[in-house]
Amino acid sequence: MKKLIQITFIFLATLNVLKAQESPKEEDFYKIVTPPIPEGIILEVGGLTTMPNGSLAISTRRGEVWIVDNPTSRSPYFRKFATGLHEILGLAYKEGALYCAQRGELTKLVDKNGDGKADVYETVYQWPLSGHYHEYSFGPKLAPDGSFFVSGNVAFGDEEWWRGESRVPTRGWIFHITNDGKYEPYATGVRSPAGISMLNGELFYTDNQGDWMGTGAIFQVKKGGFMGHPAGLKWAGLPNSPVKLTERQFFAERDNRQNKDANGRAIKPENTLNETPQFLYQLKEKYDMVQLPAVWLPYGVHGVSTAELILDDTKGGFGPFTGQVFVGDQGQSNIMRIVMEKVKGEYQGASIGFRSGFQSGVLRMAFDKDGSMFVGETNRGWGSAGDANQGLQRLVWNGKMPFEMYTVKAQPDGFEIEFTMPVDRKSAEDLDSYKVSSYLYKHYPVYGSPQINLEDVKIKGVKVSDDNKKVRIVLDGMRQYYVHKISLEGVRAATNSWSLVHPDAYYTLNNIPDGEKLKVSELKTTRSGAAATGSASSTGSSSPAKEHVSPDGKGKQTAAVSSKAPTWAEIKPILEKNTCLACHAADKKVVGPSYQDVAKRKYSNEKIVDLIYNPKPENWPDYATPMAPMPQVPKAEAAKIAAWINSLAK
Repeated sequence: MKKLIQITFIFLATLNVLKAQESPKEEDFYKIVTPPIPEGIILEVGGLTTMPNGSLAISTRRGEVWIVDNPTSRSPYFRKFATGLHEILGLAYKEGALYCAQRGELTKLVDKNGDGKADVYETVYQWPLSGHYHEYSFGPKLAPDGSFFVSGNVAFGDEEWWRGESRVPTRGWIFHITNDGKYEPYATGVRSPAGISMLNGELFYTDNQGDWMGTGAIFQVKKGGFMGHPAGLKWAGLPNSPVKLTERQFFAERDNRQNKDANGRAIKPENTLNETPQFLYQLKEKYDMVQLPAVWLPYGVHGVSTAELILDDTKGGFGPFTGQVFVGDQGQSNIMRIVMEKVKGEYQGASIGFRSGFQSGVLRMAFDKDGSMFVGETNRGWGSAGDANQGLQRLVWNGKMPFEMYTVKAQPDGFEIEFTMPVDRKSAEDLDSYKVSSYLYKHYPVYGSPQINLEDVKIKGVKVSDDNKKVRIVLDGMRQYYVHKISLEGVRAATNSWSLVHPDAYYTLNNIPDGEKLKVSELKTTRSGAAATGSASSTGSSSPAKEHVSPDGKGKQTAAVSSKAPTWAEIKPILEKNTCLACHAADKKVVGPSYQDVAKRKYSNEKIVDLIYNPKPENWPDYATPMAPMPQVPKAEAAKIAAWINSLAK
């Protein structure tokens, strides 16, 4: 009898595993549709907007504006509305006219004689340019009063191509064009603000990883705000500037912070990459105009080149996420879902995966009147996942309910997760179904940042709501300003044992809310000892990720370059931690060449290590996006990466 019970238990456990493996994926709920596009039309989409009559207006990086009538039909009609413009990276409709942000001006386009083509090209406002290729202008976005906001990219340095510079006013700024055509500087501290958006009457923007931006991020924009990149502070002293932080103040604070450790002890000058990771947050404590990211987007996981934000206002036509926000990514050709809340007057929230697999880089999105989402794509000059260089696609919900985290909200002692459907209570009360960790990004003048100060967070217990739709996760300590990765690999749906389509949420905790904490007696603290595949117990804390210094010989890294090749299982965590997999794959082109193609060059291990720190983009002329130096990669890990790459040639 005992043997029979054991066999039955094993059978049921196996059945549950099979059901979990058969859980639906993204494509089972949201289908990507590619509409027919007439031959000869190249849609490197820079802007999308749905017009009142249901037509779709598209601007392109080639300076054209197209109108698509009946865009969701089997035979949409494309007509060229305007041409001869300069790299249009945004489009808006207002009172019978289209407005676009060219590289150097806001332009009004009007079809005055009703023939379907613009015959009036009116300059609303023209802003200065230095002529640098990276001075993209994004927008416009309509304010509630009908005026416009535009954002301006920084230029790059002549010697360090990735180092942002503001050579003329408006570069590194978000600015306002009033209804009477006047220019007002509005906020600065932006690097590559590709996704300027208006959400419920409030201005937001997204920035891209680079110098002073550890990874992609979403910011609310307030007048006079500073978002972290110092290039635009060059113009903060102009008479009409609302920003009161000066360039001198920023670098004086930075020099003071970087020369001391967390305990106030002096740091040796050569350890310049050992800067205080909380510098941006410390700066905010002294200067209230500093705007923290509402949401950090984990690099290489939720994108590499953050694009536009769009609010789901479809009232259920696009699924269960009405009122939430979606953000595209140009580099990884995917879309994430963003859940935000206001805590102590500031926005914060979680990034959750949503849909991948688009044919090219996702730059712009717009909802159709039928509730589907149009997705405008491009990769020229930037590189992206996917097989195409440009295009227009549509994302359609099929009416089925996915099992997802609906909301993630901070609590005084942890987080509350609400689901789109009831959870299986047994799995939800099992602490082995969860894992939580937290980490920071550095705020420093290097291209991007690894996850630092990474620690697992002990889970004290959970409480499942009576209707099985919510779970309260109580943690043994939360860290303000840290990103908290919340993994729910073991939680299952009540009716069908599905696992979550996206089991991970990355919550940026700017403020810990006040309120009552749950008592231990209210919590479930059981463990099954059979955590889901890929999850791990959170009973302890791992050692924090070690800081590292410059590998140029001035720091402490003296590890020899290893010739022994690690296995894929050994190298994958290293590649993930250092964000290498965001741009490279083992056997196929992504943003950069595959590791197999690198191996074919027959570089020595030592040469590959040197190229990690000092890339030579001229060696790969067929790739539009040059690799940035990666001084944050420890020498020992760079040596392992080099040995593994060269093992692929064998």
